[in-house]
Amino acid sequence: MGFKTDIEIAREAKKLPIQEIGAKLGIPAEHLLPFGHDKAKVGQEFVAEARGRDRGKLILVTAINPTPAGEGKTTTTVGLGDGLNAIGKKAAICIREASLGPNFGMKGGAAGGGYAQVVPMEDMNLHFTGDFHAITSAHNLLSAMIDNHIYWGNELEIDERRISWRRVMDMNDRALRDMVVSLGGVSNGFARQTGFDITVASEVMAILCLASDLEDLQRRLGDIVVAYRRDKTPIYCRDIGAEGAMTVLLKDAMQPNLVQTLENNPAFVHGGPFANIAHGCNSVVATQTALGLADFVVTEAGFGADLGAEKFFNIKCRKAGLTPSVAVIVATVRAMKMNGGVAKADLGAENVEAVQKGCPNLGRHIENVKSFGVPVVVAINHFHSDTQAEIDAVKAYVASLGAEAILCRHWAEGSQGIKELATRVAELADGDWTQFAPLYGDDMPLFEKIETIARRIYRADDVLADAKIRNQLREWEAAGYGALPICMAKTQYSFTTDPDLRGAPLNHSVPVREVRLSAGAGFIVVICGEIMTMPGLPRKPAAQSIRFNEEGLIEGLF
Repeated sequence: MGFKTDIEIAREAKKLPIQEIGAKLGIPAEHLLPFGHDKAKVGQEFVAEARGRDRGKLILVTAINPTPAGEGKTTTTVGLGDGLNAIGKKAAICIREASLGPNFGMKGGAAGGGYAQVVPMEDMNLHFTGDFHAITSAHNLLSAMIDNHIYWGNELEIDERRISWRRVMDMNDRALRDMVVSLGGVSNGFARQTGFDITVASEVMAILCLASDLEDLQRRLGDIVVAYRRDKTPIYCRDIGAEGAMTVLLKDAMQPNLVQTLENNPAFVHGGPFANIAHGCNSVVATQTALGLADFVVTEAGFGADLGAEKFFNIKCRKAGLTPSVAVIVATVRAMKMNGGVAKADLGAENVEAVQKGCPNLGRHIENVKSFGVPVVVAINHFHSDTQAEIDAVKAYVASLGAEAILCRHWAEGSQGIKELATRVAELADGDWTQFAPLYGDDMPLFEKIETIARRIYRADDVLADAKIRNQLREWEAAGYGALPICMAKTQYSFTTDPDLRGAPLNHSVPVREVRLSAGAGFIVVICGEIMTMPGLPRKPAAQSIRFNEEGLIEGLF
């Protein structure tokens, strides 16, 4: 049986003019800034007004730990939004923008898949409306101004060994992780060691996704700690005088992007922090705008629930005053089999025993999400190779934990294949069953917050951190940063820091390699294990297959 590719399906979409999509949410055409016919930014004035309205119900879509078998979290997010509209609800979707690094690497795009996609798919997975370029430019403007300040006399007495602000680019390039800049003599400045991170790991990205408006954006940018003096007193972005120009560069990027699904339902696509090295959620501005315009808003958080959902609850909801009504955890029979020890090449054969063996990974995510006081439903994202016995095994396991698993066929059937899940989600949301609360309080010491996440979410025995890291945390507490939440940077593939350890492991430790203060974003980044803030390309990058075909159409994007 042959299947159309995602890009072929997206290309056949019957798109409506973006003004008609805006009208479905009550957005007047004059408040849309069109980028072509099928995408637009929503004006700041209208955003401010919409965010002040009564709010709809917020639905989080999260997932098990990702496997090469595929889970389909974004696909399910889009499908559920379409499904809610199909059963007569006024629903909008909020997802993140795609980074070029994974697009040309191995993960692919971020527009969903099959018949549950957001379009225009090609634009979304390439330059889109230029938001990532603006973030990259604003970040690197600050980098240039720091080095320029030192070149012209270093009035602030910056200790060049303690410059914490690196550079960024939106591409996977391992050669730029660690480097020496300003070689070549006096006219090029003072040589020092630094490096690049990927744009999605930039604090500027996190700030844009958490700021409420341009004024808040500029204040947060000014609060960025970029370096330290020899006496370890901090140097802020506002000391360099860069926050005003950075805000100007980000003016349009702060406006949410409106596009549509294949079924012509509204979708906001805005911001794109990774969940393994950043907080992994779309912008607060987009989410709150959607909540002011729709009765139901379906959003996602990156990677598995141990990363994306944890940060969504503990960082985004805490800081933005959001209360999620329901959480949907996406799983597949194929991924359960991989967690049960089956190789990818053997996933097509029925193996109920492996499904049962792999289910504890799903079970731990269910327990973790429930611990935040949010009702949970499991979405079994259907693959054509799934057998009824395997599906029944997942449903029985989930039922044993006091939750419900619903088979969803949205990839192949669009909204018609996910109506059962949409109906159940709407019932739970309207029932106001949520008793949401973050995992830890603001006043808990920073290291105890790290331990709380490691023990309660990862089920680790302990956190391994040397005296230098513990002392740094205490210094930040003394400087007034003790109330900040924690943003764990950890492999997405496992509850542990070992990406090869699947399932639901116990009796492990979480080694902390580094901690970084993101004072403008408002969290502490804790880098664990071997996770990299500048990924590398795989042996055979997806970029090798992306090209124009003989008809002048793009092929290879997925």
